[in-house]
Amino acid sequence: MKVTAILCSVLVAGASAFAPGATSFTGTHISTVSQTPIAAPRTSSRTSELNMMRHRKKVPKLGKPADQRKALLRALTTEIIRHGRIKTTLVRAKAVRKHVDHMIQLGKRGDLHARRQALGWIYDKDLVHSLFEAAPERYSDREGGYTRVLRTMPRQGDNAKMAVIELV
Repeated sequence: MKVTAILCSVLVAGASAFAPGATSFTGTHISTVSQTPIAAPRTSSRTSELNMMRHRKKVPKLGKPADQRKALLRALTTEIIRHGRIKTTLVRAKAVRKHVDHMIQLGKRGDLHARRQALGWIYDKDLVHSLFEAAPERYSDREGGYTRVLRTMPRQGDNAKMAVIELV
C-alpha cells in the first residue's frame, strides 16, 4: 500500500512539473533503482573525429603525423646505411626495412636517375656515393631481402618491443 502511495505521489509531482503554464521542474530526482554511472565515450585529445578501423592499410603510422613520420624514416634509413646495424623499436624496424631495401636497390641500379632519387631520400651526400660504389658488388647475387630484423629484449622504461635491424 505504501509503495502505491509513493508511486502515485511521484507520478503526480512529475506530471505537474510539465503541466502547461507551470515553471520548470526544480525538485530532486527520486530513483527507486540504483543506477551505475555510464562511462563517457572516449575522445581523442588530438582529433574530434571518429577513429575508424584501418583495414587493409599498409602504411604503419608510428603514432606520428606524415611529415614527422617521413623524417623519422629518412633518418633511420640514413643511419642503417651508415652504421650497418641499429637498435630501434620493432615496429619502426619493420617500417624502415622497405626504405632501406629500396635504397640498396637504387644503388645496385647505379644510373643517374637512381642516384638522384637516393639523394632525395638519404640525408648524407657522401653516404649515397659510398652506397652506389659498394652495393653492386656486395649485393650482386641477391634480388631482395637486404636487411634482417632480429628481436631483442623489451625496453626497460616502457616495455616496448625492441629489435636490431642490420644489413645482410
